[in-house]
Amino acid sequence: MVKAVIGDETQLTSAEDRLSQSGLTSQVGLVIGKLSSKLDRGFIFDLVPTPPNDAGESACSLLETTKDDNKRKGFKSKSQPAVDSSALNIDSDWVAEHARQVSRMLVGGMKVIGVYVWVSDSAFKNSTITLFQLLQTVKGVAEAAPVTETDWDERLLIHICYSPRRWTCRNCVLSSNITSSSIRPCDFKMGRVLSSLQAFRCTYNFKLRLPVTHESASNAQALSSILRHVISVHAKELMDAKAMIDGNLVVGEELCTTDGTHEVELLLPFTKNSLVEASSQKDVAGVLVFGGSVCSYAYSNSKEPVMQAVADIKDDIIRSLQSRLDIICDEADEDPDPIDIDGKDSRVEKLPEKPVSRLVLNSLRRTCFLSFPRRVFVPWLAGTFICDYLQPSETVEVLKEHCVELMSMEAPTDPSTYLQPEVEAPSLNTESFWDVAVPNHFAPVSSLEKSRQVDVSVESSRQSNQPFNFNVLAAVCLLLFAILVGFVLARQK
Repeated sequence: MVKAVIGDETQLTSAEDRLSQSGLTSQVGLVIGKLSSKLDRGFIFDLVPTPPNDAGESACSLLETTKDDNKRKGFKSKSQPAVDSSALNIDSDWVAEHARQVSRMLVGGMKVIGVYVWVSDSAFKNSTITLFQLLQTVKGVAEAAPVTETDWDERLLIHICYSPRRWTCRNCVLSSNITSSSIRPCDFKMGRVLSSLQAFRCTYNFKLRLPVTHESASNAQALSSILRHVISVHAKELMDAKAMIDGNLVVGEELCTTDGTHEVELLLPFTKNSLVEASSQKDVAGVLVFGGSVCSYAYSNSKEPVMQAVADIKDDIIRSLQSRLDIICDEADEDPDPIDIDGKDSRVEKLPEKPVSRLVLNSLRRTCFLSFPRRVFVPWLAGTFICDYLQPSETVEVLKEHCVELMSMEAPTDPSTYLQPEVEAPSLNTESFWDVAVPNHFAPVSSLEKSRQVDVSVESSRQSNQPFNFNVLAAVCLLLFAILVGFVLARQK
């Protein structure tokens, strides 16, 4: 349970000045920070206002109540100023959508941890409808941008009052039936938060295999569903991985006392592939190979144990994979163009003209490619980074638009300040079964290209095993040559 909340004084003071100078009577937005179960504290990094919706309407507004409403509530209209008869109206769905998109841009140790509202104290308390809307908004944000820890069912509601000027923090306990009793006051103060963060970085290489089984057309799963299943299964395996930080094995609840960016290496245990064992050989139509590299960042408070930073790195890796898949599915549903095919290879087959989210693997028999978004890190606050994802056809100009629209920040104009460790984007590649079983069956691929590919391989098991036959023939020839040389040497003696 969050017992106290500390907000970064520099950022929150700047946000308060921005709001007071804007002339707005109301505003709603997201609270970016971290809830630490180890310290029972919440840390607020920044406040991000929710932009207007697609129709240009504000996500938050004040509605004037009628005289009849005031009479029902027992208000005396003559003694109440105009602002006191206003009720807060919030577009909860739009705020939740904003939270969903912002959560993709946050790295490990950074989350959407609640909602803030800028409104007068009288408007905030004017009716129970206002409180209900705020609670539903907090709940919607929590569902759109979930925190990985399963036992963490709290979010923050920050009320910034301009008449009189003060900050109030409330802790909201989430439940299926959220009510006013779900809110508790919470201690709040400002201090050093961002400057006390420690940075951790990890480059995670992975290659997962999942059998594709024979299924009827009615039971066949779409590619997106299969990949989501693979990611969820790997997330459980990743949780058991040991970690090394700066070359030292992480043990216990030790703290990190050194400055700078710390390098994290994850060590996965040797385990049996339960997914493969669950399928009998006669049911397997092919193999799905999901692999590539993910660059991950995480930020941890200096008082948190390094194990928490490791957990944040693992969470960031899984969320990054899920975000890339979500982006592909979202864009494919909006623009169902055929997937790009590299026509340089005679074995390439054109995919059906349908979105990738509905692509069925059983219908594929030849090589095809699908590029995944690559991750780019953007400088944010006090030396920290956030991230965004670029499609192969996009440039960093897209990042600037996202930063302005979603994070309410001006992105750096110098492209050299962006971190682009993922030089090539991951790609989806379907090959024959033997291309996976015997990688050298065809011309070799560069090591960089291999590290950036996501392969889906389907069956073509009736093809001859040419590399195997060639290797056997070469071995036999070498043996005969050795016997012949030995025979000649024996005759000379």
